Amino acid sequence: MKEEIKERLQRTETWMRAFFMLLFVFLQGIVKFLVLMVAVFQFGCVALTGHTNAQLLRLGRQLAAYAYQIISFLTFNTEQRPFPFSAWPSETEAPHEHVNQDRTD
Repeated sequence: MKEEIKERLQRTETWMRAFFMLLFVFLQGIVKFLVLMVAVFQFGCVALTGHTNAQLLRLGRQLAAYAYQIISFLTFNTEQRPFPFSAWPSETEAPHEHVNQDRTD
């Protein structure tokens, strides 16, 4: 039993995954900050113009898809490493359908 554990602990791929997990935890923090900025600017757009900004909606969907990819990797639901080791997620890769309700009042 101890030999099996020792063998598992000496696997290079296990420690490489740990390194990538730490990297993606750091990147997740950046994503959270960017989402906050998108939310603040989007609120400003709605407050000033009464409408959402299409580019910010798109960026928000992409950030949501990227955060989903990171969480999936961190929780071992996928072995696919997110960006920058794979393509940046498109809008269609978001886990949920987008609902846009422009304010007209």
